[in-house]
Amino acid sequence: MPPEINVLTRRADFLAANRGLRVARPGFVLLAHPNQGQGKRYGITVTKKIGNAVVRNRIKRRFRELLRAALPDMGLPDHDHVLIAREGAIERNFAALERELAEALDRAAQGKGDPPRRRPRRGNRHRGSK
Repeated sequence: MPPEINVLTRRADFLAANRGLRVARPGFVLLAHPNQGQGKRYGITVTKKIGNAVVRNRIKRRFRELLRAALPDMGLPDHDHVLIAREGAIERNFAALERELAEALDRAAQGKGDPPRRRPRRGNRHRGSK
């Protein structure tokens, strides 16, 4: 019997995962973050920008099935895995999503994340000259 894989429910766990390794793919972004020996855990995020509730729930069901199949064998031990849906996730073929998840997990296992996202500069752009 494979080890149990738990689901992330606390906002703090999702925020912590955002500080971890990031691997972007066409259908999703994978975040992987060590969780101090709490086993393999996963979470799914689908924002309202993606579509209506029916579309978002369908994406979540697809992602949940992908993660349940992939994490026991390919998931990083003692890590939280978060999938963030991207715009084209609903149109993507399930087999393509499976391949992309396997590639993303492999890159994460090698420690090869994407470069950090650039944050918008907060400055005095809109102030008048003095």
